[in-house]
Amino acid sequence: MKNTLKNSLRHSLVITALAFSTLSFAQTTTTAPAKTTAIGTSKTWGTIDGISMVGLVQGPSSADAQLQVACVFEYTEGDIFNTQALPAKLNGLVHLDEALKGELTNIRKAGQFQGHSLETLLITPPVGSMSAKKLLLIGLGDRNKFTPDLMTSVGEVAAREAMRLGVTNFAFASDLKDAGIDSPTALIAGNVVKGIVHANRSENYLKEHKLSTTKKLEKVYLLAGPAFFETAGGGIADAISEVQKK
Repeated sequence: MKNTLKNSLRHSLVITALAFSTLSFAQTTTTAPAKTTAIGTSKTWGTIDGISMVGLVQGPSSADAQLQVACVFEYTEGDIFNTQALPAKLNGLVHLDEALKGELTNIRKAGQFQGHSLETLLITPPVGSMSAKKLLLIGLGDRNKFTPDLMTSVGEVAAREAMRLGVTNFAFASDLKDAGIDSPTALIAGNVVKGIVHANRSENYLKEHKLSTTKKLEKVYLLAGPAFFETAGGGIADAISEVQKK
């Protein structure tokens, strides 16, 4: 009788332990779906030195700005279409290539723009092909050697070229995830902001010393995909807070 009771109790404990283990496993492996933000959503994450830093859920072919900046790595066959890149529906570089009727890929594939680190190429898109009247490509170099620190210099180059072109606003797309790079979204966005601020402050110094007559940069649209908008915004706000102290 005692053995029967003891075996029954042991059996019950095993079942309870298994049930608890299964529940724990389900809790650790089930993740909540990523929060997405509607396309077209915009939010001013802050203003620094008179420049509004605006987050915008939009692709580079559709953002309504005077200049569109897009970043690309050195070309590898089918890089923006491979399985690591974002799906075509959400891939800004794919949309940009489509808007230019495949010329983004053709230019890169033919070596007309090699995408070396900080290399630039200014394109005048056909009328009606995209919202911005000018498209600036900035190279990111070898994808296998990419580090987030590069984006500070990329942001700086983007701002300098924008001011040189005489625009008062531009849209910026890092396009890292579009190209299949799993990058730290907040850090990338923050580094871009730091580069923009540095370039603007340098330009202001030149103006104060009668060495430049460029227009005032008033607004930058920092583009983000629906799943990355809030995270990017946090990085932008943090960077603004940091550079305001300098």
